[in-house]
Amino acid sequence: MYLNRVFIHNTFAEAFNMKACRIIVTADNDKWAKNAVNSLTGFATSVIACGVEAGIECKLKKSETPDGRQGYSVLLFSMSRGELEKQLETRVGQCILTCPTTAVFSGLDGEDMIPLGKNLRYFGDGYQISKQIDGKRFWRIPVMDGEFLCEEKTARIPAIGGGNFLVLAKDRDVCLKACEIAIESIKNHPNVITPFPGGVVRSGSKVGSKYKFLIASTNDEFCPTLKTSANTQLGSNVGCVMEIVINGLERKDIENAMKTAISALTKMKSNKDIVGISAGNYGGKLGQHHFKLRKILK
Repeated sequence: MYLNRVFIHNTFAEAFNMKACRIIVTADNDKWAKNAVNSLTGFATSVIACGVEAGIECKLKKSETPDGRQGYSVLLFSMSRGELEKQLETRVGQCILTCPTTAVFSGLDGEDMIPLGKNLRYFGDGYQISKQIDGKRFWRIPVMDGEFLCEEKTARIPAIGGGNFLVLAKDRDVCLKACEIAIESIKNHPNVITPFPGGVVRSGSKVGSKYKFLIASTNDEFCPTLKTSANTQLGSNVGCVMEIVINGLERKDIENAMKTAISALTKMKSNKDIVGISAGNYGGKLGQHHFKLRKILK
């Protein structure tokens, strides 16, 4: 199968069940709202070592935020229910509470509620004040620039992490440009994030390693410098491979984002130098969700 003359491999991306939450962070202006969410989503690329995968979902207009200020929607994903709760509280406490002029609100409703400001309120040392509006409790915590407003709880919902595709190109410049186009095409795409730096992964991994102390190691089948090995999946004309990982609240969200991103990069002027589009999987034995490239792009 070809899409805009780019070959689509007959394979699938293997993804996993996760838990997710959404928060909305606001501030007096865009600069400080962005500072806050950049800090919050730092070191949140992979649950292999980070505990949580997080990213900015979209920028919000003043009319779209609870307090009518500049803001951003952020999604956080984790394999563990407890870890998601822990990471959310720690990151909000260290990255949002500390940032000038910010406030934080729940971005999801549901039956499974976890603390947002419920425990952070104790930072107020007894001076914190609560208020209930439309059945939701908010906390006002005194800080040195005034008050930090924080909603008490947010919802934790089922989600999917690890949707992905691989860009196989003749050289690094073309591969990176293709990935940049793909990421730009799904910027502000609802209900998804691309948690790695700039949305792109150069160190795709496989499960396990020759070293027993590692749970993951380099995806040698897609490393261009290892093309002479017996396990290579790369032809002689592939000089670079990069991966885009997409987490989403629902399966359809990831499918829509994958289709949009792949379609966009195959339309680039130098698409003749894109050798193909593949995906990362583990033989279908680990992840509960299989995203078949050709089916999605049909």
